[in-house]
Amino acid sequence: MSAPRVPISRGIGRRFAAMIRALAISEVGGKARLLFGLLIVFLLGINGLNVVNSFVGRDFMTSIENRNMARFIEYALIYVGVFAASTVVAVYYRYCEERLGLLWRKWLTEQALERYLKDRTYFRLHAAGDLQNPDQRIAEDIRALTATTLSFFLMLLNASLTVIAFSGVLWSISPLLFVVAMLYAATGSAMTWLLGRTLIGLNYDQLDREANFRARLVHVRENAESIALLQREGRLRIRLHDRLERLTANFQRIIEVNRNLGFFTTGYNYLIQIIPALIVAPMFIRGQAEFGVITQSAMAFGHLLGAFSLIVTQFQSISVYTAVIARLGALAEAMDRAVERRTPPIDYCTDCERVAFEGVSLRSPRSGRYLVKELNLSIPRGTHVLIRVPDEPAKTALFRATAGIWDQGEGRILRPSDNDLLFLPERPYVPPGTLREVLLHGRTERRFSDERLLGTLRSLDLIRVVDRAGGLDTEQTWSELLSLGEQQLLAFSRVLLADPSFVFLDHPNRALSECQVDGLLALLRERGITYLTLGDEDDDETNYDQRLDIAGDGSWTLSLLPAEKGPRSAPPEPAGAAAPAPSSGSERPD
Repeated sequence: MSAPRVPISRGIGRRFAAMIRALAISEVGGKARLLFGLLIVFLLGINGLNVVNSFVGRDFMTSIENRNMARFIEYALIYVGVFAASTVVAVYYRYCEERLGLLWRKWLTEQALERYLKDRTYFRLHAAGDLQNPDQRIAEDIRALTATTLSFFLMLLNASLTVIAFSGVLWSISPLLFVVAMLYAATGSAMTWLLGRTLIGLNYDQLDREANFRARLVHVRENAESIALLQREGRLRIRLHDRLERLTANFQRIIEVNRNLGFFTTGYNYLIQIIPALIVAPMFIRGQAEFGVITQSAMAFGHLLGAFSLIVTQFQSISVYTAVIARLGALAEAMDRAVERRTPPIDYCTDCERVAFEGVSLRSPRSGRYLVKELNLSIPRGTHVLIRVPDEPAKTALFRATAGIWDQGEGRILRPSDNDLLFLPERPYVPPGTLREVLLHGRTERRFSDERLLGTLRSLDLIRVVDRAGGLDTEQTWSELLSLGEQQLLAFSRVLLADPSFVFLDHPNRALSECQVDGLLALLRERGITYLTLGDEDDDETNYDQRLDIAGDGSWTLSLLPAEKGPRSAPPEPAGAAAPAPSSGSERPD
């Protein structure tokens, strides 16, 4: 059995304490402190009522033994009153606990989401690939952490108050019974730890295996059409069965450990019911105690032993909780590492009026080989460049480096701000939502009239999508409603509305026809939007002023293209004073 990948450490403990302090001073800290204060008041009330209940129960049972009807009715009424008060206090105690847990979960999840989305941390975690299922850790593990932490803290506090409240009661009945309770609880805790400690690692693994199985099922749902067309059910069935087998095998081991642990804990709990009677009953028989003392001793013994036996009674929950802490600790540490890596060796200038590469070299993060070598190129506004990169990793590296999400390389990239340089990946991203929301660029709060939105859609022959979608303000899952080509056109419409200075296109011809691509590029030229296109060998070069070819070894060649469709803007020139060395690339007229 493998140990947890991230053990509980002092660093996690410090992070946990810092999280509690941050909650206390946050905008919801006042409400959290109020709810916590009420919890303490209700907890004190519950323990006080439990002590009162033990004495009332003693006298109630004694009145039965003495056949005293008046005392019986009196204590029965008191008994009912204590039960009623205990019910009210217990219900409000649970209500405050759940409200505080929900408040904490919402606040902590918001903090985690802020860190996860800030500075593209989510992308860096995905690219690094050293952390499984961050989504589940944010959604499920935070829920478990907040609810279980609060529950365990209140259990410990309640246990402490119970020990204080009932130690004196039990000692006053029988010092021997008090000593037996201490020894019994200590022995039970030690045995439970020895028998169940492997559950910590097993529960850690189980959480990941459940998430992996669920992720594969989500993959089937999201790619149902492609799977059906390609008839990939057989391979998917093998993968699903493999993940299910791993999930169930690990869970089987958890069941076996729980079985062995259950033999001990079940017997342990059964003996709790008889031990007080074994010690106090002889005292009653000898006339040294009243009959009601037997009942009182059982109640006091049960409360006290429960307080000292939290490890025994809650070990399975503790093992899951430990795994949750380790997983969230791993998430926090991974996000810290991602933030540390957020400043790549490539230097960026994002307030320029051109796109330029100055001595830019890009490397593969795995092999370290050069994908692009010493690229020197300056592209002013109005100049359109076709980029041919046969090597797929090199194409990905150049596209991502220009966007600022590639950290393997060196050099300097000059580019406009995020609002003036947009990127259209090969597979368009059209998130679920209304058509109006989809058409708005994510970084701007600009709003457009319905006429402007419909006019843009009409220019791209997408007006029929409005009817299919049920209007501009109807929620849709666009990946299911639209074809890949329609999604690409919808992404283009977002660019036309955002009206940036530059747009970087990734193989638009793979989702659209040549005629459609020509029309879209013409629209961009009419609007004064400069485009850089990652293309293929058969792309129409008449839409461009320059062609940049990047070879498999990273060297590059920049070529001027003839103006076949009217006057063209001035061609881009290599950045920097000196031309690049022949081994890194060259510039020549075609």
